[in-house]
Amino acid sequence: MTPQPGDYACRQMGGEAGKLISIGEFLDGDGFSIYDHAEIFVGSPDKNAPYGYTMGAYPGGAKLVPLQFDQLNNGNGFLWSAGHIPLTDAQRAVIVSFTVACKGIPYSAADYFALVAHRLHIPVPGLKQYIASSGHMICSQLVDYCYMRAGVHLFTDGRWPGYVTPADLANLLEKNA
Repeated sequence: MTPQPGDYACRQMGGEAGKLISIGEFLDGDGFSIYDHAEIFVGSPDKNAPYGYTMGAYPGGAKLVPLQFDQLNNGNGFLWSAGHIPLTDAQRAVIVSFTVACKGIPYSAADYFALVAHRLHIPVPGLKQYIASSGHMICSQLVDYCYMRAGVHLFTDGRWPGYVTPADLANLLEKNA
């Protein structure tokens, strides 16, 4: 199914960054997943991105990235939420609005350590607020944050806001396949 604005994708990042993220996911209890990155499709095709853009958290800050044709319809390692997470047009509009507003938010590898600390029940003062903060995010937190702002709760297991990895998002899609 072709993604619509507001849908998210999980994909393999590759390289050294992808390996480090996979280690962080493993330490957080997700095992080793091939999915170590998540992005939200915002649409807005233009001459530089005829298929539109996705927004994801990256070192240097959240940014728009042109979507390639081979990344559509679960191609080239992309696993899309299209057809798995039902969204209204109003929810899609809110998700896209908040996603675009996240441009430039710093990426925080320290969030992986915070997620692991939570998993291991290490009593760190302010940990819940740190994980939920929108002032710094890893890619999966950005997806979770933008969906929550639209009133869409991807997880109903009582987890803290922001306590989500790319593997969690991919597992949700694979479970709903």
